[in-house]
Amino acid sequence: MRPYALPAVALAFLALTGCATDKRNQALNKTLMSYASAIRWGDFTSAQAFIDKDYLQEHPISSIEQGRLQQLRVTGYDEGAGPKPDGDDDVIQVVQVNVVNINTQAERSVIDRQRWHYDREKNKWTLMTGLPDFTPR
Repeated sequence: MRPYALPAVALAFLALTGCATDKRNQALNKTLMSYASAIRWGDFTSAQAFIDKDYLQEHPISSIEQGRLQQLRVTGYDEGAGPKPDGDDDVIQVVQVNVVNINTQAERSVIDRQRWHYDREKNKWTLMTGLPDFTPR
C-alpha cells in the first residue's frame, strides 16, 4: 500500500461516518419538528404515529383518553435546551407543554420527558415514552 493511501482511506471513512451522522441529525431535527408541530396543533392522532410500535402496543391509548385529549387546546410547547444525547442511538428531551381545557378554561403545564431512539436501518427516530401525560394532578 502506498504511504499516502492510508490517510486517503481514513479520510474517506471519516467522510462516510460524517454523512451518516448528518443523515441521523437531519432525521432527528425533522422528526422533532414534525412531532412538535403535531402537538402544538393539538393533533394527537398524528403525534401517535411517532410512538414506538412496541410501546404503543403495551400502552394503548383508550377511547376515553382520546376523548380527554380532544378537550385540550395546546397553548405552549417549549423544548428548553433541546435534545441531549443519551448513548449511541438515544436522545432525551424535556419539554414543557401548556394546555387549556376547553370546557373548564383551566390552564396547566405538563413536563414531558421524552426519550427518542434511532433505528439505523430505517433512518428513523421513534418516541419511546408515549404522549405527554395530561392527567390533572
